Amino acid sequence: MLYSETTPAEKRRLFRERLATGELLRFPGAFNPLSARLIEQKGFDGVYISGAVLSADLGLPDIGLTTLTEVAGRAKQIARMTELPAIVDADTGFGEPMNVARTVQEIEDAGLAGLHIEDQVNPKRCGHLDGKQVVDTSTALGRIRAAVDARRDANLLIMARTDIAAVDGLDAAIDRAKQLVDAGADAIFPEAMRSLEEFAAVRDAVDVPILANMTEFGKSELFTSQQLADVGVNIVIWPVSLLRIAMGAAGRALDTLNDEGSLTRKLGEMQHRADLYELIDYEGYNRFDTSVFNFTIDR
Repeated sequence: MLYSETTPAEKRRLFRERLATGELLRFPGAFNPLSARLIEQKGFDGVYISGAVLSADLGLPDIGLTTLTEVAGRAKQIARMTELPAIVDADTGFGEPMNVARTVQEIEDAGLAGLHIEDQVNPKRCGHLDGKQVVDTSTALGRIRAAVDARRDANLLIMARTDIAAVDGLDAAIDRAKQLVDAGADAIFPEAMRSLEEFAAVRDAVDVPILANMTEFGKSELFTSQQLADVGVNIVIWPVSLLRIAMGAAGRALDTLNDEGSLTRKLGEMQHRADLYELIDYEGYNRFDTSVFNFTIDR
């Protein structure tokens, strides 16, 4: 009832243990707290919170317009609703190294199990768009060093994302990944890899976990979980998939309302009221309410 029974510190510890096994962990992207609970119910390993989704939720493009306060606040709402570990997209850290340090502590206080910080310039662009620019090596490493120095829970996963492959090629991405690990990154997120061979090359170059981003309509082919596991990927995310599916369904429903005047034909596509009540543990709230207000007033 209400929020997760597992503390944030315990989520981080358990997440680190799972990550250390080397198995592939599956993190679909949650677009709100309820979808995070659905991800848990369906048996996934964790929840991903996408910067693109948080921007879209506000009706904004993913170009660095969201603030640390908005991201940390929404990430907290999502992470606390599930027993699963949650990783959040912290963009470029919302500023210079001192801002990155504050970002890490705000995200830690929000109950997240991890975050990733990228090496794009400000304002950033979606990782699968053309025209990206990355910062120099010194700036990229400074962000990660600041993040690592700022965390108070050693189990908080500090992941470094690099977008340099789209700018200077795979060799540059591998070189930067190695440097980011040397700077203290616990994991590497090589963005916009185009093939399994590229993922394998990054995997062979570093001795920390790596993440694969399986976002639709982007630069990467949509590989299966098994394909990614076979080349040694440790975490796979589908960051915007559930939002895209939900918005597609919503658009079709609105078209049906315009065309037919009711949604009777769409009932079979809807989440049933009973399924929603089960997902939010409606009965648990009812039991709690009854146990508290179990008295009568004599008249």
